[in-house]
Amino acid sequence: MTEPLAPTAPQQPPHVAGSSHLHRGTLGVADIVFFVVAAAAPLTVMAGVAPLAILFGGIGAPVAYLGVGVLLVLFAVGFTAMTPYIRNAGAFYSYIARGLGRPSGLGAALLAVFSYNALQIGMFGAFGFFSATTVNDLLGVDLPWPAYAFAGIAVVWFLGFRSVNLGARVLAVLLIAETAILLLLAVAVLVKGGASGLAFDSFAPSHVLTSGMSGPLGLAVAAFIGFEATAIYREEARDPDRTVPRATYLAVGFLGLFYAFITWVIVQAFGSAQAVGVAAENPAEMFFTAMTRYVGDWATDLQRVLIVTSLLAALLAFHNAITRYVYALSAEHVFPAALGRVHPRHGSPWAAGIAQSVLAVIVVAVFAVIGVDPYNEFFLWVNTPGVVGILVLQALAAFAVVAFFRRNPAARGEGRLRTLITPAAAGILLAAATVLVCKRLDLFTGAGPAVNWMLVALTPAVFLVGVALAVRLRRARPDVYAKLGTTDVD
Repeated sequence: MTEPLAPTAPQQPPHVAGSSHLHRGTLGVADIVFFVVAAAAPLTVMAGVAPLAILFGGIGAPVAYLGVGVLLVLFAVGFTAMTPYIRNAGAFYSYIARGLGRPSGLGAALLAVFSYNALQIGMFGAFGFFSATTVNDLLGVDLPWPAYAFAGIAVVWFLGFRSVNLGARVLAVLLIAETAILLLLAVAVLVKGGASGLAFDSFAPSHVLTSGMSGPLGLAVAAFIGFEATAIYREEARDPDRTVPRATYLAVGFLGLFYAFITWVIVQAFGSAQAVGVAAENPAEMFFTAMTRYVGDWATDLQRVLIVTSLLAALLAFHNAITRYVYALSAEHVFPAALGRVHPRHGSPWAAGIAQSVLAVIVVAVFAVIGVDPYNEFFLWVNTPGVVGILVLQALAAFAVVAFFRRNPAARGEGRLRTLITPAAAGILLAAATVLVCKRLDLFTGAGPAVNWMLVALTPAVFLVGVALAVRLRRARPDVYAKLGTTDVD
């Protein structure tokens, strides 16, 4: 089940009529960082999740984001050490296949497609909910949330269909806007000295080393979801052996420091003695209240609009990740070759984009007909299995790095620190983080144990389906099985 890959000649992507390659040499470091950070939706994470981290973990919550950032930097050390040996757009799939064997790799591939679809499609519920609320509050136009969700699907499809350059530019504008509004709040709080003077007791051991920190740690882990996208864009990156590692470190470093800083700022906005009480009273309004108090009503209205655009940016980033996974799997004939078609003019995986958008329309329509709550049920319940799945993939990828370098002595020139010690530590810590998230899944779903365990069970179920498919391919289609994880996009 976990046999290493035998040396094979690199397989080239299939030549489909019109075009078979994504746009080469299009994305620089900054472009890829925009895709990764946009997928994390910093404004939505801070305004929607950071108050919960403060509520459950107290004023030491900022340290949770720093801690998870350090953990993912450890992961990135091994991840980037292996990058020059993975010339494939399959990211986690390719890393795990090369390190832990083809069956595990295909299990990871299906889990990645499932997880990113769950993250993206579930987010349309949040997009519809916040769009409907914001438009109604600001303009007095009352439309049902599915109308906005379907409009969002159309916009995301169009931007994904056009060149990746256009998507990068749109994400750059949206990401800068949502980052700027948070920095505006931060500057206002710092200039006015917070509620009762600036203090750094959030970083004191007495507020960090508490049993309540398990909640913020679980929430913080989920806040970094999607940073593996640096490897997904290998085929479209300029000088990928340098661009992908740099983008990975920059994205993780920025998110860790930015999350910790903004969470500390919101504690200062209400004061260390009052912040937890404010979060307990109405966590959903904590950031909006601070924005009104320190900047003004106009900034609060702008923040509501930017949360909607923040979600749109994340939706586009996840859409691009999904289509490139499908593209990679189609290149190796796991998925139908037709799904790997690339637009001859735009260089986008347009067939995969249509398939993903149709799936989103179907799922949104079903939940709309059922009449579920778009945020508390559709978004949280559909999104959560995606979070668990990506965490499992990160842990497997870390262990895959160790296995790859142990089985390939010629590649050990990177040194034991990068190829063994750091990835092994990251894998153990990521596995522990996954367990922590599963134990505290009620923080993500608000549901009971039965629903939570059902959502958790989807991850191993999908992974095992992929493993079973690989075993079947090994017997029935050995030529396809031999190509798994070997496509050379360079």
